[in-house]
Amino acid sequence: MLALANARVLADEGFVDDRVVLVDGARIVALTTARDPRCAGATRRDLGGASLLPGFIDCQVNGGGGVLFNDDPSVDSIRRIGAAHRRFGTTGFLPTLISDDLSVIASAIDAVRHAIDERVPGVIGVHIEGPFINALRKGAHDPAKFRDLDGEGVALLSSLGIGRTLVTLAPELTTPATIRMLVSAGVVVSAGHTNGTFDEVRDAFLHGVRGVTHLFNAMSPLTHREPGAVGAALHDPDCWCGLIVDGRHVHPAALRIALRCKRPDRFMLVTDAMPSVGSPHQSFLLQGRRIEVKDGVCVDENGTLAGSAIDMASAVRNCVDLLGLPLEQAVRMASTYPAEFLGLGAELGRIAPGYRANLVLVDEGINVVETWIEGGAA
Repeated sequence: MLALANARVLADEGFVDDRVVLVDGARIVALTTARDPRCAGATRRDLGGASLLPGFIDCQVNGGGGVLFNDDPSVDSIRRIGAAHRRFGTTGFLPTLISDDLSVIASAIDAVRHAIDERVPGVIGVHIEGPFINALRKGAHDPAKFRDLDGEGVALLSSLGIGRTLVTLAPELTTPATIRMLVSAGVVVSAGHTNGTFDEVRDAFLHGVRGVTHLFNAMSPLTHREPGAVGAALHDPDCWCGLIVDGRHVHPAALRIALRCKRPDRFMLVTDAMPSVGSPHQSFLLQGRRIEVKDGVCVDENGTLAGSAIDMASAVRNCVDLLGLPLEQAVRMASTYPAEFLGLGAELGRIAPGYRANLVLVDEGINVVETWIEGGAA
């Protein structure tokens, strides 16, 4: 048994300074005090007063460590991407495939299935972002890959069989019946790259769409006569909103306004990270197009944003520095809330007995010192 001691622990009630986290194998068995008799027989780790947090969970990871998932949807790619992001506190992630052919989607789902079977650290499912999206809000996606969501597509998107599948689609381009089919098969459906009206997106929420992918980006905006997808997301009390907090994708003031619109546990951080995260290389190819990291963001030759160059620890730090959020709220947006969004809130995203021992230790500057995935340190 491992006893993690002398840390500022983010417990359910907030940060506490006098607790010991007892870990047995892959699970947390107790959040207790040093007087607990079980501590006597445990291996004690003094964490030097640093902050011990639930491990970060990222629902949108296109790449990292020089690897783009679309280029090589394989177990090895997933392992390398996970290792790159683990350095920044991410202990659970969805390898994310942007719009591509059905054959590539099938390879990606197969790779994730094998990665979970092989217990590749951190992988908890897959995110298929497109190709069932709107060309009017394509962002950096290749419109040549776009297609209608038919029975073949529904069957493929429902085929993982283990872990979680997140699908981003434009709800105005499909039907309520199709959305219900995906949801009934266990798929988490998110609206994104959508030009849907307020009514269309609101109706999609009623039929099972659970959230929106990178709020504000690549979706119909909130205007005074047509509130669009942004307005629908902020109006609906239960819709989950993914946020890219790099200071460039969305103006900090817009994010602060959004956070005032609904309860805090419906916002979660995503990175939308590209291969440059955790890599010295600051350019890469995306489906034949050269993408460069300029001023901290990934852009194509036309200056269009193409994913991000941010890691999850930096996103948490930006929530504190740019948005003025308390550290506790920022951390929960990176851990507890994405776990709940994925339906994994009973085993991930908290430091509590029975939960997986996925943890991150950070210093006062929110720099990652150490991580644990199911009790294993790195």
